[in-house]
Amino acid sequence: MQSNGHLSPLPLDRDLRSLGPRDRVRPGDGAARAVLDAWGGPVGEHAVVGRQRFWTPLRVIMMFAVLFLALGFFSKAACLVTTSPTDGSAPGLNWTGQQYYKACYADPLPLYAVQGLDSGELPYRYMWVGDDGGARYMEYPVVSGMFQYVTAQAAQAWHAVAPGGPIEVVKYFVLGCVILAFLWMVAVWATYLSAGRRPWDTLLMAASPLIIFQAFTNYDLMAVAFASVALLLWARSRPVWTGVVLGIGVAAKLYPLFLFGALLVVAIRRRRFVDLGKAAVAAVAAWLAVNLPIMIPFPEGWREFFRLNSDRPANPESIYAVMQTLTGWQGFDAGRAAGEAPATLNTVSLVLFALGCVAVLVIGLTAATTPRIAQLAFLIVAVFLLTNKVWSPQYSLWLVPLAVLAVPRARLLVPWMVFDALLWVAHMSYFHGVANKGIGPETFHPLVLVRDLMVVAICVVVIREIYRPHLDLVRMAHQGTPEGPDPLAGVLADPGEPLVGPTVQENDDRDDDDRDDDHDDDEARGVRQTEGTTG
Repeated sequence: MQSNGHLSPLPLDRDLRSLGPRDRVRPGDGAARAVLDAWGGPVGEHAVVGRQRFWTPLRVIMMFAVLFLALGFFSKAACLVTTSPTDGSAPGLNWTGQQYYKACYADPLPLYAVQGLDSGELPYRYMWVGDDGGARYMEYPVVSGMFQYVTAQAAQAWHAVAPGGPIEVVKYFVLGCVILAFLWMVAVWATYLSAGRRPWDTLLMAASPLIIFQAFTNYDLMAVAFASVALLLWARSRPVWTGVVLGIGVAAKLYPLFLFGALLVVAIRRRRFVDLGKAAVAAVAAWLAVNLPIMIPFPEGWREFFRLNSDRPANPESIYAVMQTLTGWQGFDAGRAAGEAPATLNTVSLVLFALGCVAVLVIGLTAATTPRIAQLAFLIVAVFLLTNKVWSPQYSLWLVPLAVLAVPRARLLVPWMVFDALLWVAHMSYFHGVANKGIGPETFHPLVLVRDLMVVAICVVVIREIYRPHLDLVRMAHQGTPEGPDPLAGVLADPGEPLVGPTVQENDDRDDDDRDDDHDDDEARGVRQTEGTTG
């Protein structure tokens, strides 16, 4: 389309209305808005928005994503220091406790040798004897496990071609970081496109403090990327491809499966199940396509992920461990034998999660207006983390894109992300042990409880905005648009849903009226000043 002699490089959006001054949002809101206004003032009436040729919002946000990913890598750099043996032995990682007191621990580094990756062993076929004397296999789902294998093969090829420089395990870690960083940028890009008329909200994700400590602690960025792309595909009305990506994502980490719960609630309200069924079938097909090549020849190795999740006890960051420390309670399975699955704990955590999902369903069905998919997805994932027996530090990354899309309020999200990020330092001090001048459970677990309460507070705000939709910033920015008030709704969208407040155009008209009133007031004041002077 051509306008004023300029040709648009891309097809125009369906919504061709201009943004009013109240809609010309910049990064964040609340406290962040006050800082920005003090720095440069609000966007002016005649400001030209969206015409910057290079520093587009996406490129600015990606720049911050790269910056925080770099900080994330440097936070692990202290653990890449190697020994310099004089006895002729090969150099290795210099892990003499500094992985804890320098808070640089990362799972890929020790697992490289433990899981047989250093010797080129195929995951799920390779077995070793664990500390309890039992057989152990690769403990990750298939996509995550094969990612480690392919990265290890690439690192060994790199080391064979260039044996100098870093040792092999460091090359393995660096290659993994590069790929995971790319996947995080894909997640940021997908979330940016999913944010609709509020693209700057994605800055809260790109510049999340959680990235500094958790980006490369494990492989969770992979699952976050799959989940974020799946949400974008659903928003673009591609249910089959949504299912394919979610199926692969579940083969990397379980949590993308929970997104189906959010879609199901909206589908029940809309009474539209065909497209959700297509997505579910595609997800099952994609999951089987990825898992069967490992499941059939190596069933024991393939089941290790599920066995480990059943047998492991509550980890230190779970609410159950917190309750034990704060109350002196011995736990649900205090008398269980070593290596025995905590059956009662497993049942309790599963029942609590199921009850939480039922609560989200009730909220979704009783609200006056249909909740947005991001709101429901955030609640479900938060309930899982709060009730599960394991909340590994990097799991908090699952919440970041969902929180940005569900409740993009800087003064609410930033304190949680900062505190949760710094909790990593306390976590490492706790693992270092009191004997090594680390903190004990009586100090660590109250900090975990504070983090949990901050997540609960975010859930309360999300529920409040579901029942009082006129407080929902995303809904108010999108209602009256051709896609409807939920930018993620896709095939479940209902543009004709009753409005809960002024539309974008009504906001523009009100802004014009306010400016006219201000102009009239200025003229009146000028007349009074003139009359006073001449009198």
